[in-house]
This record gives sequence, C-alpha cells and structure tokens, in this order.
Amino acid sequence: MEPVFQYKMKVRDYELDAQGIVNNANYQHYYEVTRHEFLESCGVSFMEVHNQGIDPIVSSITIKYRNSLVGSDEFICTINLEKKGIRYYFNQQIIRVSDNVLCSEARVEVVCLVNGKIGRPDLFDKILEKYL
Repeated sequence: MEPVFQYKMKVRDYELDAQGIVNNANYQHYYEVTRHEFLESCGVSFMEVHNQGIDPIVSSITIKYRNSLVGSDEFICTINLEKKGIRYYFNQQIIRVSDNVLCSEARVEVVCLVNGKIGRPDLFDKILEKYL
C-alpha cells in the first residue's frame, strides 16, 4: 500500500554509536519527526490543539530494526494510518534512499487526552478521515 505521507531526512554524524551505525534510540526520533510533519501538513498545530485541551500522546510503540543506517545516509520515513475505536495507529517505515532497503518499521499507538482524560476528539477524526 502506498504511504499517505513520507518525509526525507539524512543521518547526522552525532546520531551514530560506537559501531558507526545509527543508535537505536534515534529511530524513534525519526518516526516522531515524521508524524509531526504529517500532522502539520494536515493543518494541526500542536500548540493550538493543546490550548484547546487536546493532546495526542504515544501510548505504545514497537520498532523492528532490519538494516542499519550509517552516517550521511538519506532515508525516507513513511506513514500509513489506521484507527480502531479511539486509538490511531501510525504504521511507519524507514527506507534508505540509495538502495531502497527497508531499515526499520514501527507501529505507533496514539490516543488523545481531552482536558487530561482519554477521549475522542472530533477534530482529529475530521482531519485524518481521508487517510483512514
């Protein structure tokens, strides 16, 4: 299935560990940056929705590592989206540009706090409807 969103990035040297590969924690940052860019492209300002009492939060994340990224690698991070009940699932992949190899994939479960309690914000349902 074609992704609903993709975002291109490049590995920076300070993201590498002693083995010369991207440290595993950085993949979560890549996934988060892509989710934020996607939501911003949909017109969502995190500060504005927070001021309305709505806060999307990650409730769980599973990351599988397939092939390592190294310094200066360019990669595409993708998103596919699904919804079950009040939960949104961001199914994401990181694909190295030079050889189109899958480097990592993640499943990120997101819920929304509405005035501090888990709820169903109509705002996100309307904004994301065309991607579900």
